[in-house]
Amino acid sequence: MHEDTAAEPDMDTAAEPDMDTAAEPDMDTAAEPDMDTAAEPDMDTAAEPDMDTAAEPDMDTAAERAGISIRTRTDATTGMHTESAAAQTRTEGATRTYMEDAAAAEHGKQTGPPVAQEDSMSMNIPATASEIAAAVRDGILRPEAVVADTLDRIQAGDLALGAFAVVRAERALAEAQALADRPDLDELPLAGVPIAIKNNIDVSGEVTRGGSRAGGDDPATTDHPVVARLRAAGAVIVGLTELPELGLWGVTDTGDRITRCPWNVRYSAGGSSGGSGAAVGAGLVPVAHGNDGLGSVRIPAACCGVVGVKPGRDVVPSEVGADSWGGMVENGVLATTVADAALVLSVLAGRPALADPEPPPPLRIALAVGSPTPLARVDREWADAARTAAATAAAAGHTVADAPLPYAGGTDAVILRWLAGAARDAGELSHPDRLQRRSRVHVALGRAVLRAGLIRPRQVDVVETRLLDYFEHHDVVVTPALAGPAPLARDWHRRGWVANMAAGIRFAPFTALWNLVGWPALSIPMGFHPRTGTPLAAQLAGPPGSESTLLRLAAQLEAARPWQRVAPTT
Repeated sequence: MHEDTAAEPDMDTAAEPDMDTAAEPDMDTAAEPDMDTAAEPDMDTAAEPDMDTAAEPDMDTAAERAGISIRTRTDATTGMHTESAAAQTRTEGATRTYMEDAAAAEHGKQTGPPVAQEDSMSMNIPATASEIAAAVRDGILRPEAVVADTLDRIQAGDLALGAFAVVRAERALAEAQALADRPDLDELPLAGVPIAIKNNIDVSGEVTRGGSRAGGDDPATTDHPVVARLRAAGAVIVGLTELPELGLWGVTDTGDRITRCPWNVRYSAGGSSGGSGAAVGAGLVPVAHGNDGLGSVRIPAACCGVVGVKPGRDVVPSEVGADSWGGMVENGVLATTVADAALVLSVLAGRPALADPEPPPPLRIALAVGSPTPLARVDREWADAARTAAATAAAAGHTVADAPLPYAGGTDAVILRWLAGAARDAGELSHPDRLQRRSRVHVALGRAVLRAGLIRPRQVDVVETRLLDYFEHHDVVVTPALAGPAPLARDWHRRGWVANMAAGIRFAPFTALWNLVGWPALSIPMGFHPRTGTPLAAQLAGPPGSESTLLRLAAQLEAARPWQRVAPTT
């Protein structure tokens, strides 16, 4: 694989704590650490990749589909996806306010390149989950044919992407055949839909590795509740997707493979549900499961140009790792359309009404593009992605106002729980000595946090109180999904803890707040970066119970600004 050779800060030689000899903090006199002001790498002076020589986006491909196409994926014999992305150029005059953009939209002015309408039968765009399920229910397609086609796509396309840890070819075909004999097939919401599962929840008969070599080798004997619900609804598990070790990191790579963005394979697919994001973004599967502890569904969704939904707390069974990182981790979904995301979420949540995201009533929408931390600068294109989403909402009749989010205190609480969650998960490993270097440091720091008793409920209460006050005046907030393009696709697991922390903070600071408080949020595609050819995205978030509102608004934005659902193939 071609790797970008642009200079980056040498974080691998930075001093890291020696966990074997480090003195424990004196907790009797120690004040709580101020994570907002703690010394960390200076991201403003860090060298960035040279984007001037990056492949320019291919403007000729399109966004919308109609009908059903079940086909064998074009064989990627070179093992590479095109680096040219189907993209939108940056809107001229992007410094205009969202109200000016809304006015232009209302008067029919084009604020960006037109999105062509394509016939999926001629363009061979894979079918959506909703289309597949309807065709199987109606007897137009058989589950075995759908699964066989999906397996062909995975075989042809995954070499370039590294999305799958396990492909369940024989088992998936057998399960599809058994599904075809179910007497209730014509009633199943996900009838025959192929789906990938992130390899950190149990799938009966498979080893749950969590992206690590530190676990055991015994296959799971039962399905996780999420997997059981998907199977009961008619979905067929075709494979298990990759994640970074223990789901800790914002980029996905293991000792076996690097998971890459399907729009430009020089860049990471993000993490920690990076395999799921790459698989859906490349059209290898129509939908995939992921889970989200600091943004781990929304980050790869944004990187790979798909929809990623993290529900609020207690909407979907979590049960990830030892304690779901103290309640921060939720199981969610990645899909190419809002309708598919809503359909799968309705199954995971046991709430059929979620599957019908009709246009919402007029909403009070806040726009917050400012960075949550001084350690991360927001790329202009990513800020404009949020502004574009807000402008589209305003043109649809919603009220939009600039309103910075009250992030204060959130960083401290998130980092402490992230560290502690890693320590608890590591305590259940069969071979913790096999952990990667970056993870060993993270786990050791987490153990120190737990011994010190630094995690206190009031840390979350203060943040949540401020957010509740904020949402007295707003129904939804729109932010950039990320602060910039994903890091380069490389062996991040060979780099140190400081390098990995710096990379994550730099490009993905917007998502973790919603995990801390357990509120719903989603990522929605919003164009392409004109220099990298990688997707842009906006994040929508709301108070507890707003999953339906977020999905309905996202569907409205999708209708107004449709996107190309999957990356082009070679």
